[in-house]
Amino acid sequence: MSNLSNGLPPRTQSGNESAKRKKTKKKKSFFRSFMKFVLFLLIIGILAGSGYVYYIYNQVEDVLDTGNNREVPKTELAESKPLTVLLLGTDYRPDHPTYLSDVIMVATLNPSTKSSTIVSLPRDTRLEMDGYKPRKLNEYYPVFKAREKESGEVAEEQMKKMIGKYLNINIDYVTVINFQGFRDVVDSLGGVDVTVDKNMCYRDSADGTNINLTAGAKHLNGDQALDFVRYRKSNCRPKTDGSDDFDRNRRQNQVLHSLIDQMQSFNALTKFGAIIKSVDKNMTTDIESQQMKNIVQTYWNISKQNVKYNPVAGTWRSPYVYIDEQQLDAARQALQAELAKKANNNTVTSSNS
Repeated sequence: MSNLSNGLPPRTQSGNESAKRKKTKKKKSFFRSFMKFVLFLLIIGILAGSGYVYYIYNQVEDVLDTGNNREVPKTELAESKPLTVLLLGTDYRPDHPTYLSDVIMVATLNPSTKSSTIVSLPRDTRLEMDGYKPRKLNEYYPVFKAREKESGEVAEEQMKKMIGKYLNINIDYVTVINFQGFRDVVDSLGGVDVTVDKNMCYRDSADGTNINLTAGAKHLNGDQALDFVRYRKSNCRPKTDGSDDFDRNRRQNQVLHSLIDQMQSFNALTKFGAIIKSVDKNMTTDIESQQMKNIVQTYWNISKQNVKYNPVAGTWRSPYVYIDEQQLDAARQALQAELAKKANNNTVTSSNS
């Protein structure tokens, strides 16, 4: 697993340079990748109900290694206390090496109730807060990345501090996933079924973007699914209708639901190796291996009904989204309420749910 002090995982080395290393570390890399993949599924809600993931986990629990072997006190483990994780989805891909965070989510996990609350913030949110220059929310991560050597602070740590301050909550961990990982996961599962809500056409020769989708029920591959969730405006003739952050959030949710259905099918088990490889090169986290293992043990049977998704909306006035303060306050309260929940007959859900 990549150490966050180094940012996102480096590109794969040349064959001659890395062949020996790949051969000697093949088995260890598999298990690192497996745990990264489980975390990815957990945070976006896909893990809910996936009993076969727990079955596979039991087969490898004695050989887990995520690269971060710091010992976690028992009182700090996922089974003992609620945790909060920041999830960033960046637009980084091999043909477009930038780090704009197009997905910004904060997930709280509560072991007492086996439940989670996920808050999603629009990427174009105008953030004005003491200590930070006003800018779009998705621009801070690449700015922090560019200033790492000068500031001496890791970009991911700065994002945890800033988003934590914005939401009035302490963030324990951060995970970064890039667009290439998204595309590869979709392809590894054989594509996703969605309903494209409108015709979409946009081309950009600078980064190879070529969005060309027509409305209706579609089966999309990884590239097309990424186009579907990213589409904002048209530069084609004739022009197609544009989209805002809220349209994109709805499409993102639709794709995630389709991935949930795919992941919870038995057929996904046969594709497990390919999915693991797709996530390995495109994700990094600061979660310790001991904590990662405990998260899976604690939440492997979390129910879909116990995963609450709270997208925060606002008003679009180009080029920003101005957040609805009432919705933002409600999201803050939802995260804090999740952390404070105690088990009772009304909140505990059976593992068979």
